[in-house]
Amino acid sequence: MEIICATLHEAWMPPPEGPPFTTGADRAAELVCLIGTCRSSSEAPCSSQTIDRALSCAETRRRAFNPAQSVLVHGDAHQWNTLVASGSITGFKFIDPDGAFAEPAFDLAIPMREWRSVLPTGDLLERGRQRCRLLAKFSGVERQPIWEWAIVQCVSNGILLTQVGAYDAASVEFAMADAWAPAGIDG
Repeated sequence: MEIICATLHEAWMPPPEGPPFTTGADRAAELVCLIGTCRSSSEAPCSSQTIDRALSCAETRRRAFNPAQSVLVHGDAHQWNTLVASGSITGFKFIDPDGAFAEPAFDLAIPMREWRSVLPTGDLLERGRQRCRLLAKFSGVERQPIWEWAIVQCVSNGILLTQVGAYDAASVEFAMADAWAPAGIDG
């Protein structure tokens, strides 16, 4: 986790010249559309309250987009998009980016959702809060945006996993979202 967070701070740069990057606001709007498909489905993958909360969080993050506080993010910074690179400063490199110009919390929400296809033991809410606090501590990024993006990421990624038939992994995403959505990061 320290490697990911250190890279975020070292890589700050203004958006490059040329065609514009997708922004955090654009990503939030895209995820609203994806999550909104659950409302019309007769078999919602998680509670309607969770869907509502994910939509609300996405809208909050869309409105919070601020170019002055944004960085170039990987967009899908998880373990399967990481390679060992002994010649690099950190010893690792990210591959297969889905880049955007967004707040750092966008990328930090990705490890929040990464529990794979095994539901963690214990209190799911507290496990999420612990992970969020750790990410915030290592990165210096506020917890609330990480928490909000994590709820959005769990629901949207769960939908995508369901669409490709990865039902076990999707069920973990939805269970985490159901546990986190009614609560805040600070209880």
